[in-house]
Amino acid sequence: MIALLALFRYSTNDGIIVAIAGACAGVYLFYHGFRLLQRKRLILDTPASKIRSASMGLVEINGLAVGPYTMTAPITGVPCYYFRTTAWQWQQSGRSSKWVKVADESLHVPFFLDDNTGRVLVDPQGAEMDIHRDYHDEFSTSLFSSSLGTPPNVTGFLARHGVSTDRKIKVDECCIKPKNSLFILGTLAQNPGLSVAATPVRSVTADRQMVSVPLPGIWGFLSLFTGVTVPGDMLLTTFRSDPIPAAPIPLPGAAPAASLTKEQRISAALMKAGITSPAAWAAAGIKTAVAVAPAPAAAAVAPAQFDLHPPVVLMKGAHNPAFLISWHSQRDVVSSLSWKSTLMIWGGPALALLCVYILAAHFDLL
Repeated sequence: MIALLALFRYSTNDGIIVAIAGACAGVYLFYHGFRLLQRKRLILDTPASKIRSASMGLVEINGLAVGPYTMTAPITGVPCYYFRTTAWQWQQSGRSSKWVKVADESLHVPFFLDDNTGRVLVDPQGAEMDIHRDYHDEFSTSLFSSSLGTPPNVTGFLARHGVSTDRKIKVDECCIKPKNSLFILGTLAQNPGLSVAATPVRSVTADRQMVSVPLPGIWGFLSLFTGVTVPGDMLLTTFRSDPIPAAPIPLPGAAPAASLTKEQRISAALMKAGITSPAAWAAAGIKTAVAVAPAPAAAAVAPAQFDLHPPVVLMKGAHNPAFLISWHSQRDVVSSLSWKSTLMIWGGPALALLCVYILAAHFDLL
């Protein structure tokens, strides 16, 4: 609230736009707080299950990530079952500057959850991911070279997405690695036809299944409460029933086509179109960016010891869309949801009322 008053005091248009946006944000926080409270109660009401005795339907399972195949994360280079690598670029927008997401790459190979009583195949499509961030760094431009100090793996990742390095860049990467301890809330269902193979699959997580409405003038402090980092303007989001397909359109801040090599242009086009098959990349004359190899012996057993066509799979349910994959324990997840929901349910209305009061005072309605 103190930040809102300061922003209102020094903003243009007497802070009217900020106050309106703040009121909308307060309503959003109140609504989202109840969503988090509902999620907390769902977790508490769903009993934890062992894989051997788990029944079909919504379950909670704790275990270790295992699998016959791993792939190499593009930035850290670690063997993993799932990675999501995102890049933001510092861009000028009018009189202000903000972080704009310019690259988002997410792939997975089939993996299992093992709790010593059995193994279950996990399909992470559509999951809400709360996993450890293995890499975070920012790279500033140089007077003499825009790529000076940028590691080759980061430069290659940005080039595949057609992003230039002439501005400040920050990169994050999250991974699910062999033997990572995971807590999963999802639906145990009959296998719809999934099989375990070494080919990486493009992942669509829960935050990509949202319709976003930008609220101008709102800073990113709300990410502290939601747990999601939103660079730039705050987004008012609502879930869709189906994922939004990736469209092969130019990304903001992308380098001009003339400044990229032929291989970089082809790579960027393949990634934007969602084509991640190594065979397709090889046919286009491009070396695939995701190398698939058997998991190290210390991290996984031989593929022959896995059921490559399991009868059941842990996934996002058709009737119960709750699907969470977290590196925190069930207790820590509940504790986090508890304080966040309380803060949002009480802080959201307070923020909205403060903004309404500011608007009323401005228009002499008091």
